[in-house]
Amino acid sequence: MPIIEVTLAEGRTPEKLRALIHELTESVVRTGVAKKESVRVILREVPSTHFAAADETLAERAVRVGEAEKA
Repeated sequence: MPIIEVTLAEGRTPEKLRALIHELTESVVRTGVAKKESVRVILREVPSTHFAAADETLAERAVRVGEAEKA
């Protein structure tokens, strides 16, 4: 039973999350790894203040980019 775990910053619509679940499941089935009934998908959404890259949280980056666009 494959378990796919995805961590992503919160803020996507339920429709986008549902589409992601569908595509991940279909990829496993298409590759022949497992039958659809055996695929498990876990989505973990984290606040943008808890998700960082290059020592900058997504919240900090949004503020910086927003300020740059105003200038």
